Amino acid sequence: MFENLQKKIKRTAKRITRQEISPEDVDDIVWDLRVALLESDVAVPVVDELVDRIEKKLEGKKIGLSENAEEYLYNILQDALEDILTPKEEIDILKIIEEKKKEDSPAKFLFVGVNGCGKTTTIAKFAKFLKEKGYSVILAASDTFRAAGIEQLEEHGEKLGLRVIKHQKNADAAAVAYDAVKHAKAKNIDVVLIDTAGRMQTDVNLMEEMKKISRVSDPDLTIFVGDALTGNDSVEQAEKFEEAIDIDGSILTKMDADARGGAALSIVEKTGEPILFLGTGQGYDDLKKFDPEIIVKNLLPN
Repeated sequence: MFENLQKKIKRTAKRITRQEISPEDVDDIVWDLRVALLESDVAVPVVDELVDRIEKKLEGKKIGLSENAEEYLYNILQDALEDILTPKEEIDILKIIEEKKKEDSPAKFLFVGVNGCGKTTTIAKFAKFLKEKGYSVILAASDTFRAAGIEQLEEHGEKLGLRVIKHQKNADAAAVAYDAVKHAKAKNIDVVLIDTAGRMQTDVNLMEEMKKISRVSDPDLTIFVGDALTGNDSVEQAEKFEEAIDIDGSILTKMDADARGGAALSIVEKTGEPILFLGTGQGYDDLKKFDPEIIVKNLLPN
């Protein structure tokens, strides 16, 4: 569908040099853009908002002889996408850690998300990222709902040389987080990364447990981990988690698969919180700092 959008832009660009962009031109472009965005898993309300912005920027505009009309049109589309994806306030993770160190307290990062989103592996990648920055890290196995969840985190901890604070299966998940923070304070450890049980946003009991973990651990950042391949589902999930515990940012996994980035655009627009990293594979180094240009190029190839 983006090929149709590109053709439409080229045809319109030839027609409007030194002319005013007509309502018909605008309708043609935004129709193809709407369809292309929907096919890229951008949520319908976000598509409506984006199209509205672009319509206002295009209507009645004149393109001079010296301007490249095609480039002009593309820039308008790109600017609208980047405007949504660029955070209003940057989250400086390393600065948060340094500020907590001044207080002789560990930085606490709470990770939440649904089943199968790659949350535990993402925590391991994040731990390696921090370890390479010179920080000491411990992992809290607050996914006590599944014995396999504890074992998975332990395997990552062993490979990375990190201690994992754990209790038995079905133990109080908030107590695990509490013990991890207490241990970090006693041992002057810089960062506590708290894993939680994957939960569907409709599971009331697990969502209440997550709220309790958040209250007890009082995290400096709450990070939603979403699967980029789930499209609109990940947007609904992020919204529900935002309502429950006020997420501060997101990490999108599986961006190495056939994910165009519609979920990223939608999550940022619907939650108002930035994307922090993108997961691009299964290796510990497959975690990239988020750059809006990555998503824009996926959504609007030139």
